[in-house]
Amino acid sequence: MKQKSKNIIISGGGTGGHVFPAISIANAIREIDPNANILFVGALGKIEMEKVPAAGYKIIGLPVAGLQRRLTTKNISFVYKLINSLKISRKIIKDFKPDVVVGVGGYASGPVLRIANIKGIPTLIQEQNSYAGITNKLLAKKAKKICVAYEGMETYFPKNKILLTGNPVRQDLLDKIGSRKEAISHFELESGRKTVLVIGGSLGARTVNQSVIGDIEKIGKSDFQLLWQTGKYYYEEAKKVTDESGYKNIKVLDFITRMDMAYAAADIIISRAGAGTISELCLVGKPVILVPSPNVAEDHQTKNAMALVNKNAAIMIRDIDAREKLIDTTLELIENEKQRISLSENIKGMALRDSAKIIAEEVLKLC
Repeated sequence: MKQKSKNIIISGGGTGGHVFPAISIANAIREIDPNANILFVGALGKIEMEKVPAAGYKIIGLPVAGLQRRLTTKNISFVYKLINSLKISRKIIKDFKPDVVVGVGGYASGPVLRIANIKGIPTLIQEQNSYAGITNKLLAKKAKKICVAYEGMETYFPKNKILLTGNPVRQDLLDKIGSRKEAISHFELESGRKTVLVIGGSLGARTVNQSVIGDIEKIGKSDFQLLWQTGKYYYEEAKKVTDESGYKNIKVLDFITRMDMAYAAADIIISRAGAGTISELCLVGKPVILVPSPNVAEDHQTKNAMALVNKNAAIMIRDIDAREKLIDTTLELIENEKQRISLSENIKGMALRDSAKIIAEEVLKLC
């Protein structure tokens, strides 16, 4: 007798930090069970509506939006969109008949997991941050399994449901990290200098970029070289300032395609503190200075960063202090080999490998 194919819904998105782990989980499910039917449910107008089809999966969009945390007329439309999204989620579940529903965070996960819970369909939550949001805390009450990336999550979730898996990251990228010599040549850097990698994201981290621009003279007169991914919004300004300075130890790029090379070249990495980024940096194992973005819900990037700082696995500088302290702290770390070695060893110790595969196995168990 032919075995029935498993039907799996993966819901959520809104940012790359939710979407790319979701796609990694779907890919891992397909590797284990090529016959699994996977349907994504996202939010209309968000990044998942483009990235998920590009990865080869079908997606249905909900008209859901976030609740404003202040008194505003937008919350009237929030209620309407939520009710409409619940109706659509009910129809999706009725038509697709999922064996399990996975929530990866973001607006769309709420309505879909809510209906799945009402219908008695097993649900799994993948919580990427060290601080759980309101939606996941509510959904956790009926979830069968909660996959987390940080220790101590029993503060938010029932202990018996928690599985420490880490966040699905670009394992293929990390597997490709080669020699420093090759990486230095790739970016046309000097082999005799320490290299500081600044990751501004695809769009750019405003405070991080302004901190570098504000101390361009200190960097130019230093012994290290800067590999600086500005993001597209800040590239022109950064390039202009660097060219006018005349310093040759600063390499400005709007986007780095070969992140494996960038990681290999780096002696120190400066970055924001998104959950996926931190999980990736733990696997890379280089000394890290984190500047958490303040413009995120519940200030969760600071909480992500502190999970590392509390284990002496990273240095954190608050966004408000970055213009004054970021480059000085970098210069101090360049000179402190003992601290660099300690940070590197400690952050490696927090790495969790094969997260997508482990989560995929848990999803299939629930089927």
